[in-house]
Amino acid sequence: MVESGQYIGTANGQTIHYVEAGTGEPIVFIHGSGPGASGYSNFKDNFRWLASQGFRSIVPDLPGYGLSSKPQHIDYVLEFFVETLTGFLDALRLSCCTLIGNSLGGAIALKLALNRPDAVRELVLMGPGGLEERDVYFQMEGIQMMMKDFAAGTLDSAGMRRLLSILVFDPRHITDELVAERVQVCATQPKAVLATMRVPNLSNRLGEIRCPVLGFWGVNDKFCPSSGAAKILERCANARFVLVNRCGHWVMVEHRDMFNRACLDFLRHG
Repeated sequence: MVESGQYIGTANGQTIHYVEAGTGEPIVFIHGSGPGASGYSNFKDNFRWLASQGFRSIVPDLPGYGLSSKPQHIDYVLEFFVETLTGFLDALRLSCCTLIGNSLGGAIALKLALNRPDAVRELVLMGPGGLEERDVYFQMEGIQMMMKDFAAGTLDSAGMRRLLSILVFDPRHITDELVAERVQVCATQPKAVLATMRVPNLSNRLGEIRCPVLGFWGVNDKFCPSSGAAKILERCANARFVLVNRCGHWVMVEHRDMFNRACLDFLRHG
């Protein structure tokens, strides 16, 4: 069994909480946005397994999420997250690593790879953001529900379960443990986390990505339209995508074993 440890690092003026397991080539997991989100709740069934296969798995909480700093009076724009994560990687002295990003985390991974191409060995993306204009995302059922529920106040267990259930195709993946984790974090999050979030459309810069890309998208995703997969396949020099039916926004949760095995093959063989 792989044990995980908890550590505190500081980057871009923020305290970043993260868990880590394993040794070997580093993989950094970047979670998505939403009420109560954290790195651990997104990737608990992935990072330990990849660590057991000979990789150093590092799972930070982004600022505004998990147990990391939650500043009240800043704008939670993409560049803020990218600068913070870059500082975090520098603090860990990671000159080059693989980034695994879901949703907002996918947009962060893409932008970091554009900013510092030498620092990113490979990209693994699951339903990444940053591929459409803002109004397209706000037409998605999941985004509308998330913004409405968070704006209305701190979510209780029933409200959190309702919101998380729209992230997946099969609501049985929304466990009592997951709901409890997210409710606890949500109670500490400032409204600015979602109210000020801005993620630009990076589609026109995808041709600059030179590292290998492995992508996953659930065709039942209600947060990020799966048509974004075609943009990456058309414009990135070295990319492949797995489209999964009967799957929502969380491929790594709903199809854990397939996701883990595909990542392992990609990381070992490219």
